[in-house]
Amino acid sequence: MTIQSINISSSSPLARRSISQLPINLFASVMGITGLGLAWREAAKSLGLPSLPGEYIGGLGTLVFVALAIGYVSKWVRHPSSVSSEFAHPVQSNFFATVAIGLLLQSAFLNRYSPLLSQGVWIAASALAFALAYVVAKAFLGRQQLHETTLPPLLIPGVATLDIAVTGYAMPFSWAHEVNMLAFAIGSVMAAVFVALIFARLRHEDPVPLPARPSLMVLVAPFAVGFLAYTNVTGSVDLFATVLFYFGLFLMLVLSPMVFRTHIPFIITWWAISFPLAALSIAFFRYAEAVQSNFLVMLAGVMFVFLAVAITVVFIRTACIVLTGRLFEVK
Repeated sequence: MTIQSINISSSSPLARRSISQLPINLFASVMGITGLGLAWREAAKSLGLPSLPGEYIGGLGTLVFVALAIGYVSKWVRHPSSVSSEFAHPVQSNFFATVAIGLLLQSAFLNRYSPLLSQGVWIAASALAFALAYVVAKAFLGRQQLHETTLPPLLIPGVATLDIAVTGYAMPFSWAHEVNMLAFAIGSVMAAVFVALIFARLRHEDPVPLPARPSLMVLVAPFAVGFLAYTNVTGSVDLFATVLFYFGLFLMLVLSPMVFRTHIPFIITWWAISFPLAALSIAFFRYAEAVQSNFLVMLAGVMFVFLAVAITVVFIRTACIVLTGRLFEVK
């Protein structure tokens, strides 16, 4: 055995780890954590829970975003080809919109502390969401797509534009309303088209691979986020808003037994469940408040507990992967 081989073997645990393995879809954790913080604010109003834990959770979302942003910029600088590969991938590329959604949710969280910072974050995140929606629409119309890549993550860029309208209601700019309307128009139509395509793919093609099964919960997001966006731009909970809310709830109940199975391995993809559940929890509280139903408030509380438990489990298991270095292992 040569000295060179000894050196390689002794350093192999380090040699097999690289920042190039930091996945873009880990930004979905910011969506889930911040979404839980915002849902906690709704629970504090409806259920009388102490508000402070929700603020800590939202603050944790801020810290996670900063850490991931630093890490991903480092990956971009040191391994630009890895970033290019993710952006060119027909499925992974959709997760770049999780950066925009995470920032949009952070703008809503930060508004209580610094309206000026919140407004700046919202403007930057909205610009990013519009740009990514444009890229996705151009690719969709400009080149042929394979059936097997027509998966729920395709919805993420459209949901990102819907989130502009969800978080933009507090913006004081004279032009904010038209931006929210533009975002609602783009996001709602993109969601309608892609939901139909994904449903057709699930009906007529092979089942979603087991590791990608948690991404099925993304199908709930257009309806839950659509409810929040629609009620923000219209200022009321009407029949259409009710349809969006109840179908989102129905779809969550249909998908949960398919997603929450013990034989599905835990990977970062599990963060895909977090934001759809958070959006549905927030929508549940707001719908219950609008119809003034104590029974629905109670059910919204059950939904909130389910959300909190789910995100806690996913967060702990992700922390184990990160702390043991498995996240950065070169495959």
